[in-house]
Amino acid sequence: MEALLASFLVVFLAELGDKTQLIVMAFTAKYRWQSVFAGMTIGIFLVHSLAVAVGSLAGQLIPVHLMTVIASCLFIGFGVWTLRGDDEEEEEAATSRFGPLLTVAMTFIVGEMGDKTQFAAMTMAAQYDSWPMVLLGAVVGMVLADSLGILAGAFLHRKLPARKMRYLSAGIFLFFGVLGLLQSAFQGVFA
Repeated sequence: MEALLASFLVVFLAELGDKTQLIVMAFTAKYRWQSVFAGMTIGIFLVHSLAVAVGSLAGQLIPVHLMTVIASCLFIGFGVWTLRGDDEEEEEAATSRFGPLLTVAMTFIVGEMGDKTQFAAMTMAAQYDSWPMVLLGAVVGMVLADSLGILAGAFLHRKLPARKMRYLSAGIFLFFGVLGLLQSAFQGVFA
C-alpha cells in the first residue's frame, strides 16, 4: 500500500502545472472531452507501463534529448494544424484519418517519454518491490492531475469564442514545441 500511495503522490504533484495539463486543455478545445480522456488514459498507461517495466534502464535506451526534439516537433505541428482553422468538412476528414483517441494517446506517449513523471515512476519501481502498486499509483495520479486540464479546457471552450479558443490552443502547442527545441539546443551547447 505504501508503494501505491507514494507513487500516486509523487506523480500527481509532479504533474501539476506540467505541459501535458495544458496540452490536454488544448485538445479538449478541439475534441470531445470523452475522447481526450480516453486517449490521455491510454497514453499515460502505456508510458508508465514502460517506465515501471524497464525501470531505470529505459533512461539509457531512449535518449531524453531525442525524445524532447520529437515531442517538440509534434507540438509545433499540432500548433500549426490548430492555427490553420480547418472548416468543418476538412476537420471531419482529418479526424476520420487519425481520430482524436489516437492523436491524444500518441501525443501523450511521445510527450511524456523522458518526462519527470516517467522518471518518478521508474525510481519508485526500483525502490519498491511492488510494481503493480507503483504502476497503479502512477497512472491514477497522472490521470487525476491531467483531468484537471480537461475540466479547464471544457470550461474555457464554453466561455471563449471558437476563434479565441483556437488561438489559445495553438499558442499552447507552439509554446511547448519551441520551448522543447530551445531546451534541447541549450543542453547540446552546455553539455
